[in-house]
Amino acid sequence: MTSTFPNISISTERLVLRPLDEDDVSALAEMMNDEQVAAWTHVPQPFTEDGARTWITDHAPTEREAGRGLDLAVTEFLTQRLVGIVQLTKTNWYIRATELSYIIAPWARGEGYASEAALATAQWLFTDQKFERIELRTAADNTASQQVAQKIGCISEGVLRNACIARVRTEDDTWADVRTDFIVWSLLPEDIEGSGEQLTDSDGFTSYGDWN
Repeated sequence: MTSTFPNISISTERLVLRPLDEDDVSALAEMMNDEQVAAWTHVPQPFTEDGARTWITDHAPTEREAGRGLDLAVTEFLTQRLVGIVQLTKTNWYIRATELSYIIAPWARGEGYASEAALATAQWLFTDQKFERIELRTAADNTASQQVAQKIGCISEGVLRNACIARVRTEDDTWADVRTDFIVWSLLPEDIEGSGEQLTDSDGFTSYGDWN
């Protein structure tokens, strides 16, 4: 029997992580059309509102129900504005491991939201879901993503040479694929012992039905 992630909300001091819903369509499409998102992800460009709606109503529920992963909207607690997303993919329920990635909207960068959301997700995975390993992969030149990995306690395990496809703008204002390296990071429960205690002590993990 395939294991699946629950519909979950995770609260931090400044953020609420929750399932994506159709009210996020416009903000998600705008965020995914950012230059940095286009450069470091495989998101189709341009990214339309129809694409965002399909992601929210079809892709995300299918991935969760199949046990492969989880897509969470990252929102500001006070304004409920969408600041980014956290994704879990390539989940292996036997070894209790998953791959984590994050995207933050351009206007919200520099506020520490990526590390706060990633750490909260890791705490939930290790405490509530009893996971034993989280893996992150960052493109060799994506220093912002690498800084997030370091900030939450990840350990660099090595380089996958020539394993990443990034994108660059061409002279005719289109996108072209370029090959680069992946840096592989891991996070284990003992790497963040003591981190986020306030989150778990304050009942920061609730079912989405209860929160909603």
